[in-house]
Amino acid sequence: MSWVTKNLSSSLGRKLIMAITGLSLVAFLLVHCGINACIFLNDGGETFNAAAEFMGKNFFIRTAEIGLFVGLIAHIIDGLMLWSDNNKKRPVKYAVVASDNSTWYSRSMGLLGTLLLIFLVLHLKHFWVVSRFTDHITSGEETLFNEMKETFEQLWVVAVYVIGCLSLAYHLMHGVQSSFQSLGWNHPKYTPFVKAFGFGFAIIVPLVFAAMPIAMYLGLIK
Repeated sequence: MSWVTKNLSSSLGRKLIMAITGLSLVAFLLVHCGINACIFLNDGGETFNAAAEFMGKNFFIRTAEIGLFVGLIAHIIDGLMLWSDNNKKRPVKYAVVASDNSTWYSRSMGLLGTLLLIFLVLHLKHFWVVSRFTDHITSGEETLFNEMKETFEQLWVVAVYVIGCLSLAYHLMHGVQSSFQSLGWNHPKYTPFVKAFGFGFAIIVPLVFAAMPIAMYLGLIK
């Protein structure tokens, strides 16, 4: 047990935890994006509400939700610890920090992660808390689709969500590839595919998420 603890608490072990929890969150984003994208069917939210109700009542999904939150907390804590360790190792910033193998967003994962955390708290308050801990929706008084419409009537909320999605895009651009690399997928045969997948995922998924509040605010989705 001490061997496991020692290795997981090392820099390499923390990167491994970041990779595993990060990829599990990537899988969640894909499912979440697919369900939310049902609003683009423009059927009054019927398909979206049915999918959301299934996700909310399915025992296995609700159980997996607990694991997801544990992974999210581990991802956040581990990220903060890695960020702190990196700052301690380099207390004085280099005069030149950019290089051919470094991008501004790969050097700003701490900032992007902080912006995402703020966005996540707001998102959970708007939808997850309402659907899980109040009877506002489960009582039949309201639907999750109508809750989305009401939330995105406010321009400042739409702006915050778009900024959150932009932060997510840059976070994923570095995070997806870095996760696979930490798991050993750093090989000339696989790296081009990983880079292409990571870049595509980082563009498409946040773009779909950002399009939802914009479309609702503009009245394109009824």
